Amino acid sequence: MSLQRTEARHWWRDAVIYQVYVRSFLDSTGDGIGDLAGVRAGLPYLKKLGVDGIWLSPFYPSPQHDHGYDVADYCDVDPTFGDLAEFDLLVTAARRLGIKVLLDIVPNHCSSEHPLFREALAAGPGSAARARFHFADGHGPDGSEPPNNWHAMFGGPAWSRVTEADGRPGQWYLHMFTPEQPDWNWRDPEVPAEFERILRFWLDRGVDGFRIDVAAGLFKHPELPDSPDPEADARTRDSVNPLAWNQPEVHDVWRQWRSICEEYTARDGHERLLVGEVSVPTAREHAQYVRHDELHQAFFFDLLSAPWDTDAFRKVISEAMQDIAGTGSTVTWVLNNHDQVRTVTRYGEPATEGSGLGAARARAAALLMLALPGAAYIYQGEELGLPEVVDLPDDVLTDPIFRRTGSRARIRDGCRVPLPWSGQASPFGFTSGVEGAKPWLPQPEWFAEHATDRALADTRSFWHLYRDGLQLRASLPQLGEGSLRWLDTPPGVLAFVRGDDLVCAVNFGTAPTPAPVSGTPLLSSGPCPAGVLPGSTAAWWINDL
Repeated sequence: MSLQRTEARHWWRDAVIYQVYVRSFLDSTGDGIGDLAGVRAGLPYLKKLGVDGIWLSPFYPSPQHDHGYDVADYCDVDPTFGDLAEFDLLVTAARRLGIKVLLDIVPNHCSSEHPLFREALAAGPGSAARARFHFADGHGPDGSEPPNNWHAMFGGPAWSRVTEADGRPGQWYLHMFTPEQPDWNWRDPEVPAEFERILRFWLDRGVDGFRIDVAAGLFKHPELPDSPDPEADARTRDSVNPLAWNQPEVHDVWRQWRSICEEYTARDGHERLLVGEVSVPTAREHAQYVRHDELHQAFFFDLLSAPWDTDAFRKVISEAMQDIAGTGSTVTWVLNNHDQVRTVTRYGEPATEGSGLGAARARAAALLMLALPGAAYIYQGEELGLPEVVDLPDDVLTDPIFRRTGSRARIRDGCRVPLPWSGQASPFGFTSGVEGAKPWLPQPEWFAEHATDRALADTRSFWHLYRDGLQLRASLPQLGEGSLRWLDTPPGVLAFVRGDDLVCAVNFGTAPTPAPVSGTPLLSSGPCPAGVLPGSTAAWWINDL
């Protein structure tokens, strides 16, 4: 059997992309905030890990009310992170190493400091400038009630009232996240034209594609009616309001963006990727976004949200393979990102040590994901086995969810703490040697156990598990595109075959069971004697029978 896989016709179909949360990756200036030069310095590390590309979180000029997802200028770099010259150096360095570069683009909303929104505020009711956003008169005799009952995803009402030029209370504007993030009105033709300009600006600078924020949320019901279940909308930041999400017109946008990418591909033969953050109720609705003329891929969050349970994992994998892969696209698997509790903590006890059941399950889940057909995204720090930092003091929290609700439930700072690179004390090599430099979020002492230098030196570490898995994935033809075939297994065990002979099995229980294949595995997430599959363990075998 050959261990060398031929290059896929479409690089993105089974690519492994590493999500770089720029402000927490590596700081080159000593201000405690990661930057583009830090990302460039970290590229050799990512090349050694074996990823195919990186997705950069927003680095555009922004007042940082939501850490860059409130964009004030889509075609520049915030001085905190560098400048366009540094961005160009990053792209050039990544290309030299064979690493693709994806940008995070935010088309649903911008910053309240964006020049077009400030123009809208000044222009007044009924103006063309306000038509680019969702401005509406309030209810009640004095217009003091919001135009409808929608809730914002991060807490509170989805509307804020403005003060008009004459000093009187005026219209309201829609913001599905925070008041500092007004939603664009994609029904106004100037908005799609503006974003075409933005796409071309970055494509002309050599990017390989875009991760699209809130890809299902661009269009709102044209009449902005009340939500039928506003209390449900208020209980979650997920997409539950059908009037503000998953409107049919959004698909026309993705067809247009796909055509722009195809135009660039036709020039040089290099495919540009569109991958969407698509939060919809079912795999079948998800599949509508990845039809042949729309997005290339969309994150399949059902695996991330599945409980640690054999039946739950099998169900979501089967639905994805049937509904999403059935479109001709490939499934885009993800176990974590900058909005979620880290995998080690989510799968086990919230112990900060990062050991025990949660760590074992996180290692097993990583091997499972890397064995599935399609693309995979890895959030920075997952390859270090970082747990969630659950005890950040209130006075350092920056998540707008906390500011809007006063609750620590589902806040996201704990997964965004800057990475530990080396040493025994903060800043753990994250920031430069400037005396007194402190990371923008405090790192706990136990981060020393997860520092990159220690992980590289320990062949039993999370890092080596990810690196070995990525190397095998790149070399084994069975782990490219294709299907999977489920195997009959005892309760608590999930197993499938890739190709003719590669078997992946996961023991979701805590007690050992007989392995589905005899012999020593190619790779396992923990000690795995021949013929045995220990609890909370995944393994890959080549079945020669």
